[in-house]
Amino acid sequence: MFSNMIMASGNAAAGGSSMLLLIGYIVVIGAFFYFVMYRPQKKERKRLETMVNAMEPGDSVLTTSGFYGIVIDITDDTVIVEFGNNKNCRIPMQKSAITEVEKAQ
Repeated sequence: MFSNMIMASGNAAAGGSSMLLLIGYIVVIGAFFYFVMYRPQKKERKRLETMVNAMEPGDSVLTTSGFYGIVIDITDDTVIVEFGNNKNCRIPMQKSAITEVEKAQ
C-alpha cells in the first residue's frame, strides 16, 4: 500500500513538470514569433508612416502599383500625383498607396 502511494505521487510530479515544459515551449514559440514577425513589421509600418507624413509637393514617389510620379498636392488622406511628362495625367490616390518617397532637390 505504501509503495502505491509513492508511485502515485511520482506520477503527479511528472505530470506537473511536463505541464511546465509545455508552457515553457509555448512561451518560447510566442517570443520567437514576436521578434521574427511582428516587431520588424511594426518597425517598417512606422518608417513608412513617417516617410509619408514628411512628404511635400514636388517630391518624387513610387506607388504600390509600380508607377513613379511627382506629388502635386496633399490633403488629409489623399495625394494628387502627376505621372509622365505631358502634365495631363494627374491622379488622386490614397497616401497608403505610396511605398517610397524621394525628396525634391
